[in-house]
Amino acid sequence: MKFDELREIMRRAGIVGAGGAGFPAYAKLNTAADTVILNCSECEPLLRLHRQLLARYAGEILLTLQEIADTLGADRVIIAVKEAYTETVEAVRAVISKFPKAKISLMKEFYPAGDEIITVYETTGRTVAPGALPISVGCVVYNVETVYNVYRAWKESAPVTHKYITVTGEVHNPCTVKAPVGISFGELIAMIGGSTLRDFALISGGPMTGRVATVKDVVTKTTNAILVLPKNAYVVQKKLTPLTISVKRAMAACCQCQMCTDLCSRHLLGHPIEPHKLMRAVASGVASDAKAFLGAFSCSSCGLCEMYSCGQGLNPAGIIAATKNELRKNGITPPKSEGAAVEKTREHRKVSMARLTARLGLAKYDLPAPLIDVPMETESAKLLLSQGIGAPAVPAVAVGQSVGKGELIADYGAAALGTPIHAPFDGTVTEVTEQAVIITRNHNR
Repeated sequence: MKFDELREIMRRAGIVGAGGAGFPAYAKLNTAADTVILNCSECEPLLRLHRQLLARYAGEILLTLQEIADTLGADRVIIAVKEAYTETVEAVRAVISKFPKAKISLMKEFYPAGDEIITVYETTGRTVAPGALPISVGCVVYNVETVYNVYRAWKESAPVTHKYITVTGEVHNPCTVKAPVGISFGELIAMIGGSTLRDFALISGGPMTGRVATVKDVVTKTTNAILVLPKNAYVVQKKLTPLTISVKRAMAACCQCQMCTDLCSRHLLGHPIEPHKLMRAVASGVASDAKAFLGAFSCSSCGLCEMYSCGQGLNPAGIIAATKNELRKNGITPPKSEGAAVEKTREHRKVSMARLTARLGLAKYDLPAPLIDVPMETESAKLLLSQGIGAPAVPAVAVGQSVGKGELIADYGAAALGTPIHAPFDGTVTEVTEQAVIITRNHNR
């Protein structure tokens, strides 16, 4: 199809990167790309949904990738999938001969293989410069659910109203579900049988990059997982550590062993980030080491430095994130850099998923969590107006208005970067605020 046609299909359906920051999918389309990469490395421990979706809908997903590549004029499609996902690999191999541009690239079980900068290097050998995007080396990268959403928008005219989510941890029935956008975490957990604990903590997303959440939080287009854990779980306590405490601990205990830098996934690709030097500057109160502070811009926020690497249990990732935020608040932008050569010892410094999962104390939760591909239902949905990178959507409905499933309820200005929001079921608008639109199911519609 034509470029503008594909772009409009993706934009109108409200498709964002189904995980991570939620970058509008249409904005990634670029005719400068010669390679389209499907990211199925399932970066975080315990998550299952992307490998499960690709195993079930391999034909539909590869058909869509072929169409995207043809529309962009790209020469090839690379299916980046971990070789350990045997069922998914078999599903792809069963259909890949139908798609002449596609090839499969098997990746090892290491973290963070799902960082798109790392995925590009692993599958093409191309190094994305610090601060640059994959398109700078001719690549466009999408994850599995994003491409499946493009397929449904293209073939079924279906906007994004539901999200696949792995719900696991201290729950009776770990599984991957298809949940309506806007359902509360508490209701979703109850629907799959509830928690094994009376008092628990929640993490929205993976254990490395996710955030502590509550039962009142709601599913968005970027919710990949809900982890139900004991309140004293290692990953929960790390995420709850205040920045002031992190800095004091760095001042008291950082021994400059450099393990945070030695295992830093972006540093190993030659990006100018050395966490140990930033820790030294923060701990000693020395602000003159500009290079150490500016290196924070190269951080991918993978969390390895504080969740795995540091033998003292310190929090480099939290300090780096705070540093990056302060630099931006003060109008400081990342300096241009070509980066250094890829570290020669990189292959020997990759962190295995099994080791990482064990270190996090999550091995007992590393369970199949089978996919239940039947849409779940809820009586009420709270649809946040900001569900990714870009301008928040503006409500297009009023209180008391009836809406149908898939109907547009909020959109964004034509000049802005953003995505529209759609109703997940037939219902009535019961509340409209600056942050959300709430819809209650209409049983007699």
